[in-house]
Amino acid sequence: MLRFVFKRLLESIPTLLLLITVSFVLMHAAPGSPFSAERNIPPEIMANIEAKYGLDQPLYIQYFNYLGDLLQGDLGPSFKYKDFTVNELVAESFPVSAEIGLWAFITAVVLGVLFGTIAALRQNTWMDYGVMSLAMTGVVIPSFVLAPLLILIFAVHYRWLPAGGWQGGQWMFLILPVIAMAAHYVSSIARIMRGSMIEVMHSNFIRTARAKGLPARYIIWRHALRPALLPVISYLGPAFVGIITGSVVIETIFGLPGIGQLFVNGSLNRDYSMVLGITVLIGALTIAFNAIVDILYAYIDPKIRY
Repeated sequence: MLRFVFKRLLESIPTLLLLITVSFVLMHAAPGSPFSAERNIPPEIMANIEAKYGLDQPLYIQYFNYLGDLLQGDLGPSFKYKDFTVNELVAESFPVSAEIGLWAFITAVVLGVLFGTIAALRQNTWMDYGVMSLAMTGVVIPSFVLAPLLILIFAVHYRWLPAGGWQGGQWMFLILPVIAMAAHYVSSIARIMRGSMIEVMHSNFIRTARAKGLPARYIIWRHALRPALLPVISYLGPAFVGIITGSVVIETIFGLPGIGQLFVNGSLNRDYSMVLGITVLIGALTIAFNAIVDILYAYIDPKIRY
């Protein structure tokens, strides 16, 4: 198992390096510069500004300088917010996205697995059709439609919950963003879980367990649930990163100061180091959690290791 873990972690390094290289080249291939929006700057001053940030160096030197800083955990200075580094801005915004994302992830996994299991065990009944209809609705309705609907119903009409804001992460301000962010993932996990559970319940070892007279709850809990979760686990890696890093739309609609808004502002302001830093951060998280999922997958199913 340790050999598999080491091999899987080693495979992540070239993937991350490729991501950094492609992102760096694409960012610098974009027309304009971080300071092109600033007007009436004499060429001499512009040259001094670019020299300060190393933008006057050849591209390959900038690339290796960036890699050297990155190895020390330095994402560079922000070109827009000149008194802050990218590390400081990300450190301020990431906890907001992480807290909402974590609650959304827990909600999605618990409800998705529960609904998928219920639908599979009640296959072709009204309960199965009802759960799957809700799941399809959750998949079809995009978050930029669902979020305003939630605000209209629960904030404007009934006035039960606030329409937006953060307020230090008070639970009332978390409910609507968490629901809007988790809805799609609940539906996807429920559909995957249903199909997997149905397949497992028709397996020979489940028939054998039934023939032995074991109780249905025991068969489901001890024999069916673990293999049925394998396809769900493989889906959770990218889903976790997608939720944790936050939805730009959700953060914009609810006015949340998360990493998604930071990324949008960085793109609009041509803040190279900001966009590149967040891209590398999200990419590294995606690679890391995919590796964790693969390792977890191999732990549950030993055949994967070979």
